[in-house]
Amino acid sequence: MAISHLHCLQSVRVSFPCRPSVSNNYYYGRDNFTRKSSSLVYASTNNLDRDLHLQSKVETVLDSVKWDNRGLAVAIAQNVDTGAILMQGFANREAVATTVSSRKATFYSRSRSMLWTKGETSNNFINVHDIFLDCDRDSIIYLGKPDGPTCHTGSETCYYTPVFDLLENQQDKEDKLALTTLYSLESTIAQRKGELEVPQSGKPSWTRRLLLDEKLLCSKIREEADELCRTLEDNEDKPRAASEMADVLYHAMVLLALKDVKIEEVLDILRRRFSQSGIEEKRSRNLQS
Repeated sequence: MAISHLHCLQSVRVSFPCRPSVSNNYYYGRDNFTRKSSSLVYASTNNLDRDLHLQSKVETVLDSVKWDNRGLAVAIAQNVDTGAILMQGFANREAVATTVSSRKATFYSRSRSMLWTKGETSNNFINVHDIFLDCDRDSIIYLGKPDGPTCHTGSETCYYTPVFDLLENQQDKEDKLALTTLYSLESTIAQRKGELEVPQSGKPSWTRRLLLDEKLLCSKIREEADELCRTLEDNEDKPRAASEMADVLYHAMVLLALKDVKIEEVLDILRRRFSQSGIEEKRSRNLQS
């Protein structure tokens, strides 16, 4: 999975009060906004004061964005679980307002002079969980979960061409996603797993040995987990704890590879547990069993 890092992000967020319906209008709460000219016109059905206040807050956020002379700002879509930078486009006020209402990443096409929602033709929507503004308030992040490949080429993200490879005249036949440490490790383990059927001469790699010996793998996971606990019990230093945690992660990820479980699936479960106490989560697992 590709990941890139964006800096200078402020904690300026457009949060969603509840899940609205998808429509050509803007929905905030249970009531809707319709656009007329360059302003939002409110059509109330109930709780007028509450919804007018919410409309005002949305307009205030949109007013704070430093739109360029065409009324646009850079809009970047980022995977909420992996941190992968999925794509970059442009958005105007209406695109951001539509994203807030529909929770689908919506952009403004400069070539067609119209709004477009990612996935409207491919069904590979980006389901937006939150929206962030950068420190200068001239660029936007749609933090969301993609339904499928983001790039029109079928690639997971639109970023798969390493500049340093181009400078060194290296042209790989396959796309090379921008992998950071955790996902580079996952990719390497997956590669070793794919090579299991290929005969090898010489001493096998440690990863290959673990993939071929489940008992060895499970014993190493238990051993490394115990050593991690001992860094706390024996008051060992921070580098030691970090080293042992790295061992736990590595061996656990080899097990995940054997189970065909992606680390993204694990992160998705962790995110879903953020708003749930550990006691409630364990209780729900007991009810399901």
